[in-house]
Amino acid sequence: MSKGKLQKFAEFDAYENTLDFNNDTKGRWHEIFGNENPIVLELACGKGDYTVGLAKRNPNINYVGVDIKGNRLWRGAKTAVDEGLGNVRFLRIQIDFIEKHFEKEEVSGIWITFPDPQPAKARKRLTSSRFLAHYRNICKTDAQINLKTDSDLFYESTQETVAEEGLVLLENIENVYIQPCAAELKEIQTFYENIWLAEGRTIKYLRFLLNRR
Repeated sequence: MSKGKLQKFAEFDAYENTLDFNNDTKGRWHEIFGNENPIVLELACGKGDYTVGLAKRNPNINYVGVDIKGNRLWRGAKTAVDEGLGNVRFLRIQIDFIEKHFEKEEVSGIWITFPDPQPAKARKRLTSSRFLAHYRNICKTDAQINLKTDSDLFYESTQETVAEEGLVLLENIENVYIQPCAAELKEIQTFYENIWLAEGRTIKYLRFLLNRR
C-alpha cells in the first residue's frame, strides 16, 4: 500500500466525522449528530461529493456517506471538516451489512450516485430487490430512493425492478442536463460525473418510493 494511502487512512480514522464497523451506531445516529433532524444516506458515495453538496444545501438534514474505501471517503471527510459542516458523517462499511449500523426507521431517504452497474451480477446492483429489502429494514415507510447514473443498464434495470415490485416511480429523467429538474441534480456534480460528462455520456435520474403505497 502506498504511503499516501496509509496517510489518508490514518487521517480518516482521526477525523471526528468518520465512523466504521467498529463503532456502535445502530439506533444512535440522532445522538451522534446531536439533533433530531432527518437522516439521509448516500450509498457507495466514493469521495463524498454529493454527500457534501447536499449537506451544504440542506443544513437541517443530516447526511451519512457510506462506502468501503477509506482513502476515497477521506476526501469528503476532509472537505466537510474544512468547511465546518456539522451535518455530515462518513461511514466505512460494506453496504451488504447496513442493517447492522442503522435501526428500523432511522433513515429518511437514500441517494445512490453513479454506482457500479455490475453488468454480470444483477443481484449486486444497489437497486436490486435484494438491496431494496435491506433498505426497507432501516428506512421510514415514506422513504424515497434517488438514483443518478450514466449507465443505461443500471437505469433500465432499476425501472424494471420498480415495476416488478409494484413501487411508485415519482420521477424519471432521461437527460438531467436537458430536461427540467431540481437544481441540485445539475449543480452538484461528483468526481466521476465530471469524467462522464467530458466523455459525452448522458446522465439519468430516477426517484421512487421504497415501499408500496
